[in-house]
Amino acid sequence: MRATVRDVAARAGVSPKTVSNVINGGVVVRPSTRERVERALAELDYVPNLSARGLRNGRSGVIALTLPELGSAHSAELAQWFVELARQRGWTVQLEQTGNDPQRERDLVSRARAHLVDGLVLNPVSLSASVLATTEGLPPTVVIGEVEPEHVDQVHVDSRAAAEEVTTWLLDRGHRRIAIVGAASAGAATATSELRERGHTAGLAAVGLEVDPALRVPLASWTTRSAATAFAAWLDRNELPDAVFAFTDSIAFGVLHVLAARGVRVPEQVSVVGFDDVEAAAFAIPALTTVAFDRRAFATAALDLLTRRIAERDAPPSTVVVPHRIVERASTAPR
Repeated sequence: MRATVRDVAARAGVSPKTVSNVINGGVVVRPSTRERVERALAELDYVPNLSARGLRNGRSGVIALTLPELGSAHSAELAQWFVELARQRGWTVQLEQTGNDPQRERDLVSRARAHLVDGLVLNPVSLSASVLATTEGLPPTVVIGEVEPEHVDQVHVDSRAAAEEVTTWLLDRGHRRIAIVGAASAGAATATSELRERGHTAGLAAVGLEVDPALRVPLASWTTRSAATAFAAWLDRNELPDAVFAFTDSIAFGVLHVLAARGVRVPEQVSVVGFDDVEAAAFAIPALTTVAFDRRAFATAALDLLTRRIAERDAPPSTVVVPHRIVERASTAPR
């Protein structure tokens, strides 16, 4: 027979309510008491009965996190924080990959409407084709990323401002021919790529420079492999730039690979900047200068908004902008 909350309470010498508080979080429990309860949970191999919990409160105890792709370091690190922080709130996280396909978003919303999940954290790449283009029948939902819905809760980094700061930062260090890798390709524009390109353009304009179309390196997908292939082909047709602004760290890793393979010294000949500050950025050769933000704070803000939205379906929408900063490492130097 599966152990119950009462079994755990008896083993730990506490009330069933205390056991529930330890399992579900949200209520402070003394460390010594929590330790006894957690030991009893382990000894009895206790597994929460999510079905019974759902029957009592009308909720499943499950939320869904959907990302365009799960293969990048940024997605993996972000998902890790969501899973850990959601667990502290008594939620299980169902991970989904949309592959930039709006139909997958619609399928996920349908499941939420059927109460198979309590809420959604969505990362659509564009609003126009997204299920978020309308709020009709939308379950509790928080958007992460840079699409700009005014009618739903949202958490994002200010990509436009960050890109402008990176461009200004490079210009201040004497770089003038700055290649951007990750620009939107025909038919594959994303809100993030558009905003980062706008920020780059604004940074150039502030010092009287115009955009040179020859310095745009569009990508069909933001992967290291795609970046390496596209950047290598671009270098075959163009002279070496002063600097490269890669729109993600994964893209920057592809750029660094191509430059190293061709014997180009970084940063002596070309400076390289990324975006996201994934763990591997500090261990690249050379270590990557990048835009950093607190992923734990990002996930916390999204879960806070989702908690509120589940409890207050009619609350006005809120937007949280997570601060960013440039982390300078060895991949950049004054020209």
